[in-house]
Amino acid sequence: QAQLVESGGGLVQAGGSLRLSCTASKNIFNSNAMGWYRQAPGKQRELVARITKDSSTNYADSVKGRFTISGDYAKNAMYLQMTSLKPEDTAVYYCNVEVPLDAYWGQGTQVTVSS
Repeated sequence: QAQLVESGGGLVQAGGSLRLSCTASKNIFNSNAMGWYRQAPGKQRELVARITKDSSTNYADSVKGRFTISGDYAKNAMYLQMTSLKPEDTAVYYCNVEVPLDAYWGQGTQVTVSS
C-alpha cells in the first residue's frame, strides 16, 4: 500500500503564495492521474486540480489562472503552486493518485488564508 504525504501548507495573507508538495512512498506517480482536492469546514471535498498521465490538466474554475499542478516522476512527487491566494481558498488540501481500480489519498495539509 503506497502512502502519500503532503507538506507546504500554512498561514498566509491574502494575495500571498504557497507551494504544496506531495511525495509517495513508492513509484505510483506514473499511474492514471493525480490531483489535489480540498475540503473547507462544513463543505464537501472538491477537486482543485488534476493532471493525467499524458499531462492534460484541468482546474476548478475558482483557481484557474492562480494555481498550477505539476509532477516530478523521478522524485515521486507532485506539486501545487498557489498564487494570489484568497480567504476562500482556506481548506485542508489532499493529494490523490488514481491507479487502476483504486486511489490513494494523503492525510491532508491545512492552508489558511487571512484577509
